[in-house]
Amino acid sequence: MTTDDSPHTAVVIEDDDDVRDLLHTVLTGSGFRVHTAPAGLAGVEMVRRLRPDVVTLDVGLPDIDGFEVAGRIRRFSTTLIVMLTARVDAADEKRGYEAGADRYLRKPFRPAELRRHIQEGLAAKST
Repeated sequence: MTTDDSPHTAVVIEDDDDVRDLLHTVLTGSGFRVHTAPAGLAGVEMVRRLRPDVVTLDVGLPDIDGFEVAGRIRRFSTTLIVMLTARVDAADEKRGYEAGADRYLRKPFRPAELRRHIQEGLAAKST
């Protein structure tokens, strides 16, 4: 998924260990240098420090929710934000986009589906 010799960077903000590990594996396998945060505030600071190409963001986090995290990230970054959540309500999806998400993907998701969303999102951001 990288377009040059330097790997892209991804930040995974996810409190569930299993999902976080899966995302790390999928993104690493797609050529990303991956950093993970188990909570929202730590994730915001990681994004600020690392300036990643992609952020995957869970909605249900232990400190602040993913909507708040997306809004905070949008104050200083245009990184691709892929919101990942088990929430299926259309109002939540709308709220995700309004908060700053570029993509909204429901759990459970297929790794190929996540890779496609990231690839399309990065392509759209580069044009």
